[in-house]
Amino acid sequence: MKIVVIGGTGLIGSKVVANLRQGGHQVIAASPATGINTITGEGLAEAMNNTDVVIDLANSPSFEDNAVMEFFRTAGANLLAAEINAGVKHHVALSIVGVDLMQDSGYMRAKLVQENLIKQSGVPYTIVRSTQFLEFLAGIANQATQGNEVHISTVQFQPIAADDVAAFVTEAALAAPINGHFDIAGPDRYIASDIVAQYLHKTNDPRKVISNGEAQYFGAQISDTALVPAGKAKLGAISFEKWVSNSLQKA
Repeated sequence: MKIVVIGGTGLIGSKVVANLRQGGHQVIAASPATGINTITGEGLAEAMNNTDVVIDLANSPSFEDNAVMEFFRTAGANLLAAEINAGVKHHVALSIVGVDLMQDSGYMRAKLVQENLIKQSGVPYTIVRSTQFLEFLAGIANQATQGNEVHISTVQFQPIAADDVAAFVTEAALAAPINGHFDIAGPDRYIASDIVAQYLHKTNDPRKVISNGEAQYFGAQISDTALVPAGKAKLGAISFEKWVSNSLQKA
């Protein structure tokens, strides 16, 4: 099959591209750096020619509310229009577990708009909703740092390794469209402040985690269970302990 991976040079995209190429598929790793731009439309029509599946893994360069909404609305509309013109048979997109429950967040509002564009497009689709990646733990700690303290929420948290995310996305792309979504998550559930504390301890980071008792994510008010699957989910194979051990070996 010919498969175009939008955001194919990013954290998840590069892994998905490698998985698909290993399976013998013709893959285009699409990004502005490779001359394919979903915002301007540059290179889209050419990339879609004779394409069977499109996987959208692109992310907004800015997380400011208006900018992120403009990115997902514009990129989604341009990409889906190009797919319709080319007769693409399957659109796969990576979204977020609980996205519809976290509309206090501008980023989550924009991701829900992206999902709705896909559903309304008429292109057969599969939406993979993922929990937060284990690779985000450092960034979550950094944005919550005040001096030598890291103030983290006590919401439930079930992070997944990027390798597992890529495996599930690859699997979805090679299967028939479901015209719906499914959830993926890590194998174990934690309290957010606890796993961040464990991560800092294992990486010899001296910062102290303070549980703030608030149900928040990057400043947005959420419910205690918004970040974890509400029902059945496909669970990754890589535990936090295994992931952090592998990360330290590579460092």
